[in-house]
Amino acid sequence: MTVTVRPAVAADSDAIASIWHLGWADGHHGHVPEELVAIRTKQSFWTRATDRFPDATVAVVGDDVAGFIMVVDDEVEQVYVSRDHRGSGVAGVLLTEAERQVRTNGHPEAWLAVATGNARARRFYERSGWTDTGPFDYPASVERGTLPVPCHRYVKPV
Repeated sequence: MTVTVRPAVAADSDAIASIWHLGWADGHHGHVPEELVAIRTKQSFWTRATDRFPDATVAVVGDDVAGFIMVVDDEVEQVYVSRDHRGSGVAGVLLTEAERQVRTNGHPEAWLAVATGNARARRFYERSGWTDTGPFDYPASVERGTLPVPCHRYVKPV
């Protein structure tokens, strides 16, 4: 299987939204405040994907967008892989690309937040050489400002 990474284009927005919506539900339901779950409607992911595709890098397998990342400065803000491509190595390719982008942005260390209860993601990051520096409240963006979400902060020198 060949995985190619490239900057996202507007035509990728639907695929990004679908992957983001399903992946967010898998990793966050039951692990974040119900108020945030209520705000993160299916439509909200399509709106956010359309607004944020310029920030995204996608992984492509064949003709399919298999996953995406969003990196802002030194933060790996989003890492999602479609359900059909989980366990195939796509996540590792995307995470390596995210680390490269943080380094290119001029930062010596990357960081990301993982919902405290998202054990699968936490194991993946730890296997990938990231270090859990402990719990903190991530300020999730919502219409009226931010909402604190219990997370763990992971870091990795890049």
